[in-house]
Amino acid sequence: MKFLLIALFSLPLLVQAQNKLLLVEGEAPNLFVDHKVAPKENYYSIGRIYNVSPKEVAPFNNLVLENGLSLGQKLKIPLVASNFLQSGDALEGEVLVPLYHIVNGKESLYKISTLFNKVPIETLKKWNNLKANGIANGTKLIVGYLKIKKELSPLSNMAKVKPADIVTSKVDSKVESKVEAAVKPVVVAKEPVNSEPVKPLQTAKKNAEVSLLVAEKVSSAPIATKVVKEVAPVKQVSKTAGLVKDFKGGVFKSDYDEQVRKGELTFEKGEAGLFKSNSGWEDGKYYCLHNSSNSGTIIKITSNLTGISVYAKVLDLIPDIKQNSGLLIIISNAAAQELGMGDGKFDCALNYIK
Repeated sequence: MKFLLIALFSLPLLVQAQNKLLLVEGEAPNLFVDHKVAPKENYYSIGRIYNVSPKEVAPFNNLVLENGLSLGQKLKIPLVASNFLQSGDALEGEVLVPLYHIVNGKESLYKISTLFNKVPIETLKKWNNLKANGIANGTKLIVGYLKIKKELSPLSNMAKVKPADIVTSKVDSKVESKVEAAVKPVVVAKEPVNSEPVKPLQTAKKNAEVSLLVAEKVSSAPIATKVVKEVAPVKQVSKTAGLVKDFKGGVFKSDYDEQVRKGELTFEKGEAGLFKSNSGWEDGKYYCLHNSSNSGTIIKITSNLTGISVYAKVLDLIPDIKQNSGLLIIISNAAAQELGMGDGKFDCALNYIK
């Protein structure tokens, strides 16, 4: 009877512990969840709970497998290929338990994306049923899923169905169906631009769009000269690629015009980098990261090489990491495609209101 009472008293505590949100800790690629060793647990029973080999748990915690564990000991359970899922779905006999990150301070979706293996922002929004890019401090945000064996893990009662991946979108189907016709021509067509700078001059002078681009206040004399030389052939490359629709600069152009009417333009020149995003390809919504403007500001970005402009909304500051050193702005890859640029860095000019 005494044993029964103890068991009945302990059961709610056990269920409560199993239903506690699993929070992801650490920094990619060394992500983990915490576990407190319970009575009669060992490396192997804990491994079954989290679908990870004991031979990975012990060294991850700087422990020796043969030495065993102590009651109440805290372990870091590594999130590895066997148990951490951010794309695809569970296999037969497996279920998925959401893994969370609690938004801290002024963290943006972009920053959170970089913390967790660069999971696409649109994927984060879909997993968490978010409509906008803004996110409140303290929000419990799903950043991945723990992949466990349904019959072996007591955590299976916390499992949820993961929303379908965004890779089934029209953008991806275009890329898959036009790999030969779209992607390769982009690479091949760039070579004549660099090897024959004189020939594009003759073609571009006949292009009616050049006069409009050169007349823009954003273009200084040296930039305008380069525009005349190379705008026509590069623009043809962009259309040949067929990876992004022509949104005439993007849907934020009207917002930019409104901001310009209310303030004085700031002009900057420098190097632009890219980040991958699912946004923009089908809706013309281009985004960027920039250190000198406020979040929500619309920036007009003009490629020095092509003279084409797009309008992008600022999401956040540029992350202070080595690969971003010297960059003036980072834009979405969809915006870069409309500019007629590839996947690398490029020189640009910016106009915006502070």
